[in-house]
Amino acid sequence: MSARPFDRTEMLAALEVEEFDVLVIGGGITGVGIALDAATRGLSTALVERDDFASGTSSKSSKMIHGGLRYLQQGDVRLVYEALRERQRLMHNAPHLVSVLPFLIPVLTKDGPVSKKIAKALRSALWMYDLTGGLRIGKRHRRLDARETLAHCPTMPAEKLSSGFVYYDAGADDARVTLAVARTAARHGAVITNRCEVVEMTKDLTGNLDGAVVDTGAGRIRVRARSVVSATGVWADAVRELDEGSDPGSIRPAKGVHITVPWHLVRNDIAVILSVPGDKRSVFLVPWGQLPDGTFEHCYIGTTDTDFLGDLDDPQTNDDDIDYLLRALQHNLTSTITRADVTAVWAGLRPLVRQAASGRTADLSRRHSITIGESGLVTVTGGKFTTYRAMAEDVVDVVLDRLGRRSRCRTRRLQLQGAVAFDRVDPSHPDARLAGRYGTEAAEIKALVALDSSLGEPMVPGLPYLRAEAIHAVRNEMATTLIDVLARRTRSHLEDRAACLSAAGDLAALLATELGWSDDDTRRQIADYRLMCDHELAAAEYPDARHAEATP
Repeated sequence: MSARPFDRTEMLAALEVEEFDVLVIGGGITGVGIALDAATRGLSTALVERDDFASGTSSKSSKMIHGGLRYLQQGDVRLVYEALRERQRLMHNAPHLVSVLPFLIPVLTKDGPVSKKIAKALRSALWMYDLTGGLRIGKRHRRLDARETLAHCPTMPAEKLSSGFVYYDAGADDARVTLAVARTAARHGAVITNRCEVVEMTKDLTGNLDGAVVDTGAGRIRVRARSVVSATGVWADAVRELDEGSDPGSIRPAKGVHITVPWHLVRNDIAVILSVPGDKRSVFLVPWGQLPDGTFEHCYIGTTDTDFLGDLDDPQTNDDDIDYLLRALQHNLTSTITRADVTAVWAGLRPLVRQAASGRTADLSRRHSITIGESGLVTVTGGKFTTYRAMAEDVVDVVLDRLGRRSRCRTRRLQLQGAVAFDRVDPSHPDARLAGRYGTEAAEIKALVALDSSLGEPMVPGLPYLRAEAIHAVRNEMATTLIDVLARRTRSHLEDRAACLSAAGDLAALLATELGWSDDDTRRQIADYRLMCDHELAAAEYPDARHAEATP
């Protein structure tokens, strides 16, 4: 199928007049993965997303592409093997977005995630991790002495440090990966659009699904499709209720929270696994935003893993979440880090499949599940970000079977947007940051700056993103709001909320010229962003620039 321009107006026009083999509901990583797999197998494919691509869980993960060492310790070898295999495929398919991330496990004399007593058992687990697939990354775990361990995180208590282990996984900007998959699907002929909510499921005279009615914000469109797939994460039961008339209660949402702090307070050069006092869990402390001199701008810590019973559209961080993560920092580091140091927070919901046996959400399986309703609705739930491609392959196999067609999967070595002919840039090179976000499309950002030098200025003072990136987001990445640009096309909001509030007026004015906003529209965009920030602050009170100026 011929490539589609990643333009919302053109996508909506196609959505209204064409008939599709498959309609995918949900623009998170699983949904766009299904759209890409289906399109590359020759199925005419459409995808609709109620809000924005990756606006749910897929922009609020721990930003890791990994096998999950703890799943191996829980005995789920098959899940770890699959995840490590998919990690390697994604490193090939998106080398500009996915990079090796070393993890440090400190061995402390007492009160650490690993004591001397269990260090021997851990070493056996790490060997198993390597052999299960970890070695595909080209590195194996190794033991460090106390001095080497401290060098990786000098704020750990030296007097308690016995030794450490380093093993290797990978990290990625989750929202950028999701967007790259969506754009690649469009390149292979899929119709992809955001801000298009399914309000009704339609059925033929025999009671089988034959499409859906969607609200585009400017009217309603009847989308015709031979099969319908729900890849809506924690909202899966709501979609099934549209189809079946009742909520099946199949999802058990688990909230995961992260906080961001200035890197200079921690000074870790690799990810560190920290214990949480009074809990059996551990959390990750990850450096973020590498600078040419090898230091970093921020680091984030997470994640929590708790049942969530609130509004699925509003999984806010609360005092308990922040205190939980701060306790982990205070327990493991010598530097004092308080709420006053937290520059941003984010909360996401994992779509865990409800199981008969009760227990902690942290202990529930991360495997995915595919169900088929009486009307033919195919629903996929559960899974991990890392295994999205394998999940998509399984779903499209089901769709093809229902359509009576056969076609082999083509995504295992299919490179994503920006990856073809990409050469990795040394981290010290001035272009390294753009290359690590856009791949070969970094040249388009630089071209915008060459035409208008003002676009080479920071989008948000104090953060590395350029004004040209905001323009590129609107013209090429279907960004339609101020929040899209601050929270997902860039990660400014997840790094420094107060700085974003201060810059919101100037950025909104820049976007207004691209999107044709009136003065009222521009003020509304700023107000929407301020409301989101105020709502986050109200949910978890801690010092912030609550009243930072943001005027057009």
